[in-house]
Amino acid sequence: TFMQSFGKNGRFMTTALNNMNHKDLMNFFTSLKVDTHIPDGFRIFPVTHNSTTIINALQDELNRLNIEVICDEKVIDINIEEQTKKVSAVKTQNNTYKTKNILLATGGLGYPKLGASGDGHTIVKNLGHTITKIYPAMMPLDTKETWVSKCTAHTIAKVTIKVNLPNRKLKKLTATGDLIFTKKGIRGPVVLDFAREITPYIEEFKEVPILVNLTKGMDENDIIQYIKKELIKSKNGKVVDILKDILPYTVLFEILSSIDINIQELYKNLLGTKKEKLIKILAWTPLTINGHDGFDKAMITRGGVSLKEIDPNSMQSKVIDGLYFAGEILDLDGPCGGYNLQWSFSSGYLAGKLL
Repeated sequence: TFMQSFGKNGRFMTTALNNMNHKDLMNFFTSLKVDTHIPDGFRIFPVTHNSTTIINALQDELNRLNIEVICDEKVIDINIEEQTKKVSAVKTQNNTYKTKNILLATGGLGYPKLGASGDGHTIVKNLGHTITKIYPAMMPLDTKETWVSKCTAHTIAKVTIKVNLPNRKLKKLTATGDLIFTKKGIRGPVVLDFAREITPYIEEFKEVPILVNLTKGMDENDIIQYIKKELIKSKNGKVVDILKDILPYTVLFEILSSIDINIQELYKNLLGTKKEKLIKILAWTPLTINGHDGFDKAMITRGGVSLKEIDPNSMQSKVIDGLYFAGEILDLDGPCGGYNLQWSFSSGYLAGKLL
């Protein structure tokens, strides 16, 4: 199930996960005196819920093992022996370090403010490796519709998003989770997962129409039955009173205004065509994704070093002996919720074990 969440390339992780799965990782941190728990029954956190706890524990372990950490030396190139095609040295701005092995864990292009530059991709491309098409992933999305900017105070739970394009493959793109409206569009867990899939299509189509279920999975029939029950309680109820428990007032106002319905009007006075529109838009609210903030806000990178050129049993390059990879530099990315962290730890452990 974990591997399936990474898509068609997920099975590449088999050996890495067999060497370090989530229980192994929890035990590792326990050995570093970091207690973890699973408050939502799914995601694993340090009990402090503070990333500094993890950073300090890893730093202390580096110190305990007397591992030298050299900072502020940008890697310029990896030297390769021409005849054997083996790693011979790492060249930085200031020095050349002789080595038979090197593990590249430079990540992708997401959040450049944290140091990401894509230099790892550049270095290995020059060595003959293939880099797949790169896209930003896990980030807020912009919408063509401006009414969302008036709903920023609300988080909508259990939202489902799907692509509204005729292509059968694209129709399968769906995601479910909490949604937050922003001044420019939408964000939240459901959007992070959805953005991971949709960014290539934004580049291709420029505008991607989507449908959003904001009513916790209620379909048209569910909404009809709900309205009938509310009308029994209040035959002369206003639209807003009938629907007040489905969505927050501001969200209702903006959605229904888009189809020219006054929420203060008596529901019974709505024309039949207006009622049909209301039910349809509550079941599936249309939005148009037309942009994003690129890698500046992207939590991960989609794409990277081609997996065809990496041995999944060792994480070693098939092109250069002694060159290993781990984490996001590779063409493998998973959904929001710690998946990519687990992959980074598992791949790094496998590579380090065999270096």
